[in-house]
Amino acid sequence: MSTQAQPELARKSAKAEVCKVAVLGFGTVGRAVVEILTYRHPAAIKLTHIFNRNVASKHVSWVPKDVRWTEDIDEVLASDVDLVIELMGGVEPAKQWVRRALESGKSVVTANKQLIANAGAELIELAQRKGVLLEFGASVAGGIPVLLGLQKGLSGDQIFKITGILNGTCNYILTRIESSGVTFDSALAEAQQFGYAEADPTDDLEGYDARAKLAILARVGLHAQVHPEEIAVSSITPIQPVDFHYANLLGCTIRQVSSAALEGQRLVAFVQPAVIPTTSPLARVRGSENVVISTGKYGGETAFSGHGAGGHPTAVAVISDVLLIAQQRGTAQLTPAKKQELTSEVTTPHYVRFVVRDRPGIIAHLAKVFSKYSINIDAVFQKPGFAKTSLPFVITLEACGRSVLDEALAEIAEADFHVEPPLSLPILKETN
Repeated sequence: MSTQAQPELARKSAKAEVCKVAVLGFGTVGRAVVEILTYRHPAAIKLTHIFNRNVASKHVSWVPKDVRWTEDIDEVLASDVDLVIELMGGVEPAKQWVRRALESGKSVVTANKQLIANAGAELIELAQRKGVLLEFGASVAGGIPVLLGLQKGLSGDQIFKITGILNGTCNYILTRIESSGVTFDSALAEAQQFGYAEADPTDDLEGYDARAKLAILARVGLHAQVHPEEIAVSSITPIQPVDFHYANLLGCTIRQVSSAALEGQRLVAFVQPAVIPTTSPLARVRGSENVVISTGKYGGETAFSGHGAGGHPTAVAVISDVLLIAQQRGTAQLTPAKKQELTSEVTTPHYVRFVVRDRPGIIAHLAKVFSKYSINIDAVFQKPGFAKTSLPFVITLEACGRSVLDEALAEIAEADFHVEPPLSLPILKETN
């Protein structure tokens, strides 16, 4: 080969190695991803298409002129792009589009937690069959590389428990109530004002967002197959400032806790607000931050923490996955998941807050019902200064099962002295 031909060959080889990328969705995360691809210019990555509905309204002048804007998904999937970045959200039509991309020989990067939680197993299997890659590191905890850490960094350990704070919206609301004493509604309004909460925050507040992430973590870290809707959830909406006052008397605070643990052949999984010690790593997570703590048989506890929400932190995780694929170091292969018997039944002490029209005999009535269900009262707390017509007080209970407590509270709820339904929260002495 002549020396004159070698530079030409090198140029052709370099050109062939360029990874052409299409971005589906130009919302908060999609825009941030395109910003990084435009201004950072990652080596060997070439943005060629941006897809969005009503795409004309999305045009920005700083995107390179040679990038094709389109609202025709068929155009993208029929193009010569090597990799599709799916940032549309939701299960459908994202699932259909990702499946078509994989079937056509294109690798996929997604930040779509609902898609991976509900259809991840079948999409991973399809990617393996087609010899392409599916990466979803941004689907849990945004910019925190927890999935990569569990899948690769801790693959030598035998992880049996994953606990964390997986929803920045809920954590922002709860820590605002805790620090400032504002009402739940005021804290939610602030979260929406600052962009931490959606206009419709139902998925966050009811625990649906966190349980989708927990299902992914269980799949990757515990190799346990679980559908998100099988995981028990409880809402944070009943939490008010008075609950933090009482929790403080116990040396505790309140957080939305997500937990999945292997116990023999069972997977114990739940997402719920819980009373936790102020010494817990979960209690130290402030604002919209996330934390995931894995516990392994050999390596003990490993914590992953940082900003789990927001366009740019999530975009960083997306770009990291893109670079892994472009460098041919990514992998869609996971240890096969096993279906486990699933339960949310955990025997723990409980915090139960009542708001009542005060009168003699209320405590005696409650004690009688709890005794009927073999539930022992540990302590009673009543802070002064509240009106007798709407008096909050707290009873802490010794360790009991959730299902038994629910039966007791159903009977207690029939009494006529309640101003609002009782609020029960598990007291989790160990949250890692």
